[in-house]
Amino acid sequence: MNSQIRSALLEGYTEPIRDALWGHVYLTPGFTALTESSPFMRLHRIMQLGPALRVYPGATHTRASHSIGVYHLARRLLIHLSEEGADRWLSPEGVKSFLCAALLHDLGHFPYTHSLKELPLSQHEVLTGNLIVSEPLKSLVSKAGGDPYFAAAIVDWKRDSDWKRDSDWKRDSELLFFRKLLSGSLDPDKLDYLSRDARYCGVPYGVQDVDFILSRLHPHPERGVDIDSRGISGVESLLFSKYLMYRAVYWHRSVRAATAMVKKALLSGLESGLINAEDLYNLDDQGLFSLSKGLPPKINTLVDSVRNGQLFSAVAEIPFDEKKHLRFLDLAERSRLEQELAAELDEKLKANFSFENNLIIDVPEPISFESGLFVYDENCYFSSSTSAFKSSLIDEFIRSLRIIRIFICPFFQEEFPSNPERILQISKKWLKI
Repeated sequence: MNSQIRSALLEGYTEPIRDALWGHVYLTPGFTALTESSPFMRLHRIMQLGPALRVYPGATHTRASHSIGVYHLARRLLIHLSEEGADRWLSPEGVKSFLCAALLHDLGHFPYTHSLKELPLSQHEVLTGNLIVSEPLKSLVSKAGGDPYFAAAIVDWKRDSDWKRDSDWKRDSELLFFRKLLSGSLDPDKLDYLSRDARYCGVPYGVQDVDFILSRLHPHPERGVDIDSRGISGVESLLFSKYLMYRAVYWHRSVRAATAMVKKALLSGLESGLINAEDLYNLDDQGLFSLSKGLPPKINTLVDSVRNGQLFSAVAEIPFDEKKHLRFLDLAERSRLEQELAAELDEKLKANFSFENNLIIDVPEPISFESGLFVYDENCYFSSSTSAFKSSLIDEFIRSLRIIRIFICPFFQEEFPSNPERILQISKKWLKI
């Protein structure tokens, strides 16, 4: 490792933070100032897994602790890769910018986990980039030794011009390398959140052998990192852990119910003009609940029910079929289909009240199991390597996870004690349209 990169990565890290997962995490005074800024403090008020605490009461860790963990692993990763030769194309300012990007990568994240992900809002990476190039972070990133525009471009891949001072190809290649490190198949984000979420949920599925994984990584200027064949087991562990965590935690039926209820409420508010997109930016968890209090019952009741743990119940489940259910991915069309199914249930069950506004169709968003790593000593990509995790197996993972569910207010199940099977039959038949 050359002396300039060594200095950027190893000197001045005198400020410790005690992390429950990684032990002592060391920052420079400049990075510490970033963690004390108002935008970063907001992350302490956003729980990493939102409604998952209803199923796993220990899941009260925050986006702030996760962000500190990502910074810690990003630094460890960069130290290892620099010792393996990456220092040839890195600059001290680029290194500090990358570490700032890792620490601040979730600044624009919405509250309450992914409840707002499908709504017509700016992507959280774009919001993060905007925050990094605005005060107070713009000055703080510079004082920490980074370039705020370069750091923002690492997080937001659509931000390509603001940071450029010239057409130096080395600067372009360094940006590509850092982007691949922060958002790739074996990035510090996944390595932290899988292990951290598993720890706080009390499940054994997500824990990663980080020391071993890092030891098997090798730098590549365009691909970010390659692995050798001895690292295949580490990638397999990560892929299977991600699958299990989605199955048991992230997309647990109750978590999906809470997410769907908040999403339906906010979509209704956005479509009616009662909520502006800007109202949802820079909120924390409590701010989201407070926002709904002054809104009509149609919106507030859903959000308040989630807050009080009164979740809708799943009455039908069916695997997502891209040929049959593609239109369900469009939120406006999904709302129309919800009204259509509610009307059919009203007619066939002849209830004295309406299912409308008390029924939700939930469709998990597309999910990716990134397996595009290059196995350099086998001269092929991971899916063509000696790993058992071929593309067909990963496709099966995705198919088994993406389940369309119909949720209804528990009140209706109480009113139809003799008809749960009838509701199920009608719903399943309707879903196969």
